[in-house]
Amino acid sequence: MPATTPLRPTPLPTDPPAPPRPAAGPARRAAFVRELKRNLTAHGFLIGAVLCFCFFSWYPMVREFLLAFQKTEGGSTHWAGWDNFTYVFNDPGFWQAWRNTLLFTGLALVLGFAVPFVLALVLGELRHARGYLRLLVYLPVMMPPVASVLLFKYLYDPGYGLFNRILEFLHLPAQDWLQSTDTAMLSVVLASTWMNMGGATLIYLAALQGIPGELYEAAELDGAGLLRKIWHVTIPQTRLILSLMLLMQVIATMQVFAEPFLLTGGAGPEGATTTVVVLIYQYAFSFNQYGAAAALGLCLLVLLGGFSAAYVRLSRDDQS
Repeated sequence: MPATTPLRPTPLPTDPPAPPRPAAGPARRAAFVRELKRNLTAHGFLIGAVLCFCFFSWYPMVREFLLAFQKTEGGSTHWAGWDNFTYVFNDPGFWQAWRNTLLFTGLALVLGFAVPFVLALVLGELRHARGYLRLLVYLPVMMPPVASVLLFKYLYDPGYGLFNRILEFLHLPAQDWLQSTDTAMLSVVLASTWMNMGGATLIYLAALQGIPGELYEAAELDGAGLLRKIWHVTIPQTRLILSLMLLMQVIATMQVFAEPFLLTGGAGPEGATTTVVVLIYQYAFSFNQYGAAAALGLCLLVLLGGFSAAYVRLSRDDQS
């Protein structure tokens, strides 16, 4: 019987050998160089703004903190501890300035917070000339603040001012708008409201346009009128933006300076328009009490820092 040849398995075809991979080092270095160039370009554009921010914002804050605990006498500066704060707290003008500032803030919120919101509601309902009316509302914001204040100073003039002419036409007694303790602060608030309400109105208008129309349709089907739709639909849907604008206006109004300084010279009749920032200016440039001015500015900084922290917190909640 012939011998048989054992069967051998047919070898399977093998894949061609993979080409050698390039070294990871050069590719990684090239990517790092590209990323570095891109970052350097971006930081090159930002460095100017960062330097300006450090020089005009952080340096004055640090300098103010140091001045608040120092006193300059006879050309020499020495450490004064809490003496500047004691001087400020014992000054009767300190408490009057805070009362005037809180009064201005309250009146500005009643007018400057409610009027722009009502204007936004009216502009949102209009169907014709909306762009023209929005420009008309925003026009005072584009005007230089000094020009706006001087315009109101002309309107408040007791002799030839437009406001007293209107009162005479209505057979009402003329008013000493800026010379009376009863009307000086209200006059400043009216001027400030007219100057700044355009920006707030456009922000409210943008928030109103983001409300779904289905909510208003559902409210109409339930028999809701205009006021009920505003109360139950508009205000809840714009609650966050209303809260943010409220905090922003509190922060802005507590730093008011240009309006009372240009309209009434800062102090006003019997100090009726002396705000905290005006008093800081008087300490520094009228009384040469730079330490007291820095101490009062530091107190205002701490107070506004709390409002700013609340604003940042609400901003984060809005973004989330």
